[in-house]
Amino acid sequence: MSKHILAILVGKRKETAVNVQKILTGWGCMIKSRLGLHDGTLDKCSESGLIILELVGELEKMEELHRKLELLEDVHAKLVSLTLDK
Repeated sequence: MSKHILAILVGKRKETAVNVQKILTGWGCMIKSRLGLHDGTLDKCSESGLIILELVGELEKMEELHRKLELLEDVHAKLVSLTLDK
C-alpha cells in the first residue's frame, strides 16, 4: 500500500494563491484530500500558507503537478511517497 502526499508552501499568499489554485483545479481529479493552513485571524492574515494534498493516480502525473507548482515564484512543493510493506 502506498500513499502520496504533496506539501505546498505558498509565500506572498495574496498574489500567489490564485495561480496555485488554477493549477490545483486543473489537476483536481488527482486530489483525494486537501488541507489548507495559514496563521492568522480575521484582520491579521499571514502572507504564507501551507497546503497538504493526498494524491491518487499515476506517480508520473503527481511528479508533473509537483514540477508545475515549483515553477511558480514564492511556491515550494515536496512530493512524499510512503509505502507500507506487508
